[in-house]
Amino acid sequence: MPRGCPAAIRPARCRANKGPLDMERIAVAERSDWLATAERMGFTFHHLDGARYWDERAYYRFSLDEVEERIEGPSGELHAMCLDLVNEAATSEALMQRLAIPDAQRDVIARSWAARAPTLYGRFDFSYGGDGPAKLLEYNADTPTSIFETALFQWQWLEDMIASGALPAAADQFNRLHDALIDRMRQILTPGSLLHFASDAEHQEDRQTVRYLEDVARQAGLDPQFVAVERIGVDGDGRFVDEDGTIIAAIFKLYPWEDMLREPYAAHLTTARALFLEPAWKAILSNKAMLPLLWERHRGHPNLLPAAFADDAATVAEIGPRYARKPFFSREGWDIELVDGERVERGPEGGYGEEGAIVQALAPLPDFGGHRPVIGSWIVGDAPVAMSIREDDVAITRDLARFIPHAIV
Repeated sequence: MPRGCPAAIRPARCRANKGPLDMERIAVAERSDWLATAERMGFTFHHLDGARYWDERAYYRFSLDEVEERIEGPSGELHAMCLDLVNEAATSEALMQRLAIPDAQRDVIARSWAARAPTLYGRFDFSYGGDGPAKLLEYNADTPTSIFETALFQWQWLEDMIASGALPAAADQFNRLHDALIDRMRQILTPGSLLHFASDAEHQEDRQTVRYLEDVARQAGLDPQFVAVERIGVDGDGRFVDEDGTIIAAIFKLYPWEDMLREPYAAHLTTARALFLEPAWKAILSNKAMLPLLWERHRGHPNLLPAAFADDAATVAEIGPRYARKPFFSREGWDIELVDGERVERGPEGGYGEEGAIVQALAPLPDFGGHRPVIGSWIVGDAPVAMSIREDDVAITRDLARFIPHAIV
């Protein structure tokens, strides 16, 4: 029988386990006008494939100390550890090979780090249910999504809930993501600078995410210009250009480095002389192969899970019969296996795994009455600034997992 609150007697407030824990999932009435508010704010992907993506029929409650000590603090420490790993890997052919970075593009990574090319943002994903340290599942360091709903829409939910009396006036949220993004863009580029934005123009969630970041750029005093990723060209000098022939000197791309490094135009990355957000060195961290490397360097850290490369039989054996097997570049649960002794659960097939896989000790997502949340902890620059939560009904978080707001009460 799964842990949590049995459906027949499930109260409005549900904890993942018995005991004096802080994190709670609390059922609550949704705002009567939330759908109209979403449309007005440009949150057009509140439903995906006809199913709710945004779901405010519950929220997760935390205490301030819990957020500061178990999410914010560890996130800052883990990010610093990640930067130390980049510093080592960016000058190591052996580590670049272990990370499956193509030979021809390793200099792009190394130069990016040597120049300390600036980073805008990233998101750690944690397994955490209030009963111990948050455990790092992966670092979405290159193209993390759910940024609009984190920065704006769940904050709007909090303000509306306070205004209606559904939450106390002192309720808060770990969420300064919007202001932090504006400040960071001002640090990266001077006012008036042209900043191109690129994504798949036909993918609704990606395009709306980029539209939000274009607005952030305007508020930072920059000049945003969108170009569909497939419409980017190369001029005679090897510079990337948009459809009007304008040189792309700085660009935010919602397109992963692991794909960029393998595209035919990757040869032009050495001549592009563009500032990329995220920078090329993030290819080291947006790769699940960094997890065993982190574990090797920080064995026993309370926020890390034992991890090994799948072809390292000795270290895999040390992990034991309860583990997750993850391709280096898997997304949204694709091609992930959770093994708990004889029990195996598989995510959807996505064709990942050619470059390799890692094995990570199993850290099951907590079960709040059949709801399994994963905590997203957002980094802007080098600072932890916000939290988001997605939950699914199964053990592997998939692309249609629901976004649930949170509050500090």
